[in-house]
Amino acid sequence: MKIAIQGIQGSFHDEAVQKLFPNQEIELVMCDSFDAVTQKVKNEKAHFGVLAIENSIAGSILPNYNLIEAGGFEIIDEVFLNIQMYLMALETESIIDIFEVHSHPVALLQCREYLRKFPPQFKIIEGKDTASEAKRIKENNLEGVAAIAGKQVAERYGLKILDSNIQDIKENQTRFVLIGNRGTTLSKKRMNKASIKFILGSEVGTLSQALQVMAKHQLNLTKIQSLPLLGTPWKYAFFADVIFEDEDAFHQAMDELEAVVKELKIIGTYTQNQKNIPSELTNVLEHGK
Repeated sequence: MKIAIQGIQGSFHDEAVQKLFPNQEIELVMCDSFDAVTQKVKNEKAHFGVLAIENSIAGSILPNYNLIEAGGFEIIDEVFLNIQMYLMALETESIIDIFEVHSHPVALLQCREYLRKFPPQFKIIEGKDTASEAKRIKENNLEGVAAIAGKQVAERYGLKILDSNIQDIKENQTRFVLIGNRGTTLSKKRMNKASIKFILGSEVGTLSQALQVMAKHQLNLTKIQSLPLLGTPWKYAFFADVIFEDEDAFHQAMDELEAVVKELKIIGTYTQNQKNIPSELTNVLEHGK
């Protein structure tokens, strides 16, 4: 099975794939950007993609919401990683030798308070992803340069850990979603979570009405995020995650919600997965993609 990720082997996206598919043979399709991940899936160069969607420190990764929705993809599953950040460099380096730190922008944001302790001339450089920056230090023998990444990256690329657990908040989680083109065949699992997008009309109180519909049908709203509508200044779409006990009640709620809002789209129904239960995808290779 081919899975597209942003980053390389050893990255947090790679770790998320391993959590989802611990017992399957996976070929990683490694991409430089989140957009490239979605293009690989769209063009059937990969069966699925894994995208980080939100972090408990840095918040939502807003561009990825638009990539998923605009590309017509379906959210099929989710997985959560406890993210512990480490400062790493060549074996010959100590922390007093470091004058430059590289990492993915979201990782740097998660370690903002830690990085503020360094002197003003200290450089912080945004890179493609955590693992790629660490690998580059090793391959190019970059002295005085450190990377911020997970512990598994230091082990994979032979770097020395200079400092541990440097993220600002120790309980740091990132949620990743598995995306695919619509119509993927799944095994029969009970769905109890959905991601939806809706756009409100201009009438007063429409957001309140939408929320009342969800409450009426016992949908537990676990997340709501507004994003600007592309090409329509000062208009917003709402992305929401809901948890439900009864799948029929969810669909009844969506039927009623559709009459309240201007536009409604179900981006995916899947199983809430905070325990990181392996995915149960089936029949994804039968068409020879």
